Amino acid sequence: MISYSALGACLSAGYGVLFTVVADFRDAYGISDTSIGWIIGIGFLAGFVSQMLIAPIADRGHARAVILIGVLVNAVGLLLMGIGSNLTLIVTGRVVSGLAVGAASPAIRRVVVLADPDNLGQNLGRLMSANVFGFGFGPALSAILVGPFGLAAPFLVIVAASLFMVPLTMGTRVAETEETSARRFATDLLSIRPFAGAVVLGSTVFLMIGAFDALWDVVHSDLGTPSWLANLGITLFSLPLVILGPFGGRLAQKTGPFRLAAAGLVSAAVAMATYGLLPSGGWIFTVAMLHATVDGLTLATSGIAVAMTVPPERQAGAQGVLGAGQALAAGAMAAGAGALYGTSGRAAAYGVTAAVMIVMTAFGMALAAPVWTTALRDRPGLPQQP
Repeated sequence: MISYSALGACLSAGYGVLFTVVADFRDAYGISDTSIGWIIGIGFLAGFVSQMLIAPIADRGHARAVILIGVLVNAVGLLLMGIGSNLTLIVTGRVVSGLAVGAASPAIRRVVVLADPDNLGQNLGRLMSANVFGFGFGPALSAILVGPFGLAAPFLVIVAASLFMVPLTMGTRVAETEETSARRFATDLLSIRPFAGAVVLGSTVFLMIGAFDALWDVVHSDLGTPSWLANLGITLFSLPLVILGPFGGRLAQKTGPFRLAAAGLVSAAVAMATYGLLPSGGWIFTVAMLHATVDGLTLATSGIAVAMTVPPERQAGAQGVLGAGQALAAGAMAAGAGALYGTSGRAAAYGVTAAVMIVMTAFGMALAAPVWTTALRDRPGLPQQP
């Protein structure tokens, strides 16, 4: 499972690099700020489409093929972004990469769930940690390589690392279960109320992330926070997620992912509301470290809950629906929080985000009522090796 976690980190690192070089694209190629927004946003839209339409193919006996093709196609997208010198090439590369990662990521989660079902909590937690690490490593790679070697350098390094990891994953036994329903899409799974609840809870997490990312930089700038402290906050926020992910996954598997998710989201909502009331960036930084610790323990819970509530032959499609819901929630809340901040101020932006989080958490838990206290050990039939 370590090889698949490393592969997931490589896929996430491509996103991390892009976020740190878009300003260089603007300066080097004369791309407008509006177009920069399109470069970022269209990739999430492509990922949403891919997770809904392509990811379920992995449930039809093609998980390994979806992963392999996704990695190769992502390499093409990264190369287009790296060597592209105009908006058309860069946007094309972003779309190609978004489609590829959106297909491969649910397939990887399917393999991780079914290859070792007794330890799926730890393994999904480790995979989440690897994804966070990869995303955080991307900007560091850009900082080291772009200056001396040019804009293409970090993209080329990630392509090479991704291709290197592919053969290392081939030794893992992949449960190529044929899906018996023969459905093209996985949205029918939303009729399973606990699964729908898991998707709502997972989307709530990314709703929070969308607002957090949209507001962090502008809030600290307006509060006069030293730039080093604001930048350090983003890096340090990711550390508990990387370190605590496997432990949080094991905890969710033993105690039940739904109640752990609810506890984490309520705590995170309190933290988000608090950000709107604190007097300085230093205090926000302090609360953010506590917030990050809670997230590190609970961020993997929705993926574990999904794995518990759907049949083994539907795992990739189910994880794709979860990822699609998360992408939509993050995008919508990022836009909404930014607009609220501009019109009504910091307290309103964070306060509304917190309120929406509480409402969605309650809704998700209501949907999951039949199983919200259930741990994986209480459901020995889900998931099973074929």
